[in-house]
Amino acid sequence: MTDNRELISSLITDVPDFPKPGVVFKDITPLLASPEGFQAAVDAIVEAAPGPIDVVVGMEARGFIFAAPVAVALGAGFVPVRKPGKLPRPVFEEAFALEYGTETLTMHRDAIKPGARVLVVDDVLATGGTIGATAKLLKKLDVNLVHVAVVMELSFLDGRRVLDEAGIDSFSAITTV
Repeated sequence: MTDNRELISSLITDVPDFPKPGVVFKDITPLLASPEGFQAAVDAIVEAAPGPIDVVVGMEARGFIFAAPVAVALGAGFVPVRKPGKLPRPVFEEAFALEYGTETLTMHRDAIKPGARVLVVDDVLATGGTIGATAKLLKKLDVNLVHVAVVMELSFLDGRRVLDEAGIDSFSAITTV
């Protein structure tokens, strides 16, 4: 696993001053472009999953990229969490604060059966807003959120505090910055 973590970390590129001056953006596109790196990331998330898992949830948009192949590997279903107006049937909505403004996430009201064991997968844990809002959506569905897995944690943004506040006690990150 150490070799995989090193490979994955080596494929995440720093982009200074994006999207604004002073920010160092962590670009995962080189990781996605590498078949070995992408597979290593999916495998690492699968290994961290406390099985069995009934449904893997991924958030728009980069969470989809990792969550869907993880679901296939685990023999689980995949459920997308989307921005407003993207899902065709009745949804639950959850708004959350961003650094400058708010965002809202939605999930179909019938997306997951009550009691299902759910793994949430995303590309990055930053401030925790996206994952925290997703956890609140899952509570509305009365499911068992058993684990959250991300490719990268930006520890200096203290997102784990939000996860703790949401009652998420099982978390893994392939790499932490």
